[in-house]
Amino acid sequence: MTERAQTGPGRRTLLGAAVLGTTALGTTALGTASTANAAGRVATDGRGGDGGYRDLPVPTVIGHRGASGYRPEHTLGSYQLALDMGAHIVEQDLVPTKDGHLVCRHENDITGTTDVADHPEFASRRTTKRVDGVSLTGWFTEDFTLAELKTLRAKERIPGNRQENTLYDGRWEIPTFEEVLRWAEKEGRRRGRPVWLYVETKHPTYFRGLGLGLEEPLAKLLRRHGRHRANSALLLQSFEPDSMRRLSKLVATPRVVLLSGPSERPWDFVEAGDPRTVADLVKPAGLKWIASFAQGIGPTLDLVIPKDGQGRLTTPTTLVADAHARGLVLHPYTMRNENTFLPADFRRGTDPNAYGDAFGAFQAYFATGIDGIFSDNPDTALLAAADSAAR
Repeated sequence: MTERAQTGPGRRTLLGAAVLGTTALGTTALGTASTANAAGRVATDGRGGDGGYRDLPVPTVIGHRGASGYRPEHTLGSYQLALDMGAHIVEQDLVPTKDGHLVCRHENDITGTTDVADHPEFASRRTTKRVDGVSLTGWFTEDFTLAELKTLRAKERIPGNRQENTLYDGRWEIPTFEEVLRWAEKEGRRRGRPVWLYVETKHPTYFRGLGLGLEEPLAKLLRRHGRHRANSALLLQSFEPDSMRRLSKLVATPRVVLLSGPSERPWDFVEAGDPRTVADLVKPAGLKWIASFAQGIGPTLDLVIPKDGQGRLTTPTTLVADAHARGLVLHPYTMRNENTFLPADFRRGTDPNAYGDAFGAFQAYFATGIDGIFSDNPDTALLAAADSAAR
């Protein structure tokens, strides 16, 4: 099925089924997470009740950058759609502005996700920087004040794959994280249950070197909005373990260490001269170390089920069992519906941008026992989760 076909009546039916599936899957767990707090009030603003992340439905569906399969990522439009579709958690990535505000962008390089190139007043801001060892040329959030960033509008990051999403180019501005917190609190009150957020610190070592450390202002916002507790409706995450260790000293909010390819090293390890790679961190000793300051891991899906030379899934690793043995939850990333992003054995037809057998791929990953999954298409993920629960 092509992406165009998915926007017609068939996709509306899919959306309706996904929302119904979420109700069937998540009522009990979400009800537990929004039980009355010690003062006898129902916590609906994200402060959490007596539950916490372990009361989330399993498998947990995490709206990756919102519902980025259908709207430009990290916009209030994308977040709202993910929530309306029934995603159990909505994700934000955080980077700083020149004047120290935290804004929601996947990268500090905003060349591909905003209309900054169309603003002649910012032409001189285009520059080349080295971020985590990679040379990048473009426009960067740390060179703009928040007021300046607010004059820009978001656009689709991968228009070649998701041409229909370009319909929404220019519709939304870059949200601050505080705006997202207020949005979540408002939606929580309206829905009568907490709106869960999944918050990533991006390039924390790099920004700390610029005097724009992420952890302290993030912790301040979490405390201000009551999301600093162990049972708050929020999870923190980072590819740099040191960022999670720093936050563990500032707030009790649960933390997750993200893990990329086995041969890669977290950038904080590179800066500190730590020789360990991701392959070391997924071993029992590495997982035990992570469990000393975090509650979960977010591995790339290839660490759960590797692919062969043709891109087909092979035999699952022992990562799920090993992590669970150390009390860690696993929320791997990222599932997308398009052929080009799916394992080769689940692609259908020759159009790389058409939808493949996403349901089959979801089932293969769910069968490993993972606790949740990041997806650009929360409605598809919810239906797949309902299928998995019915088996």
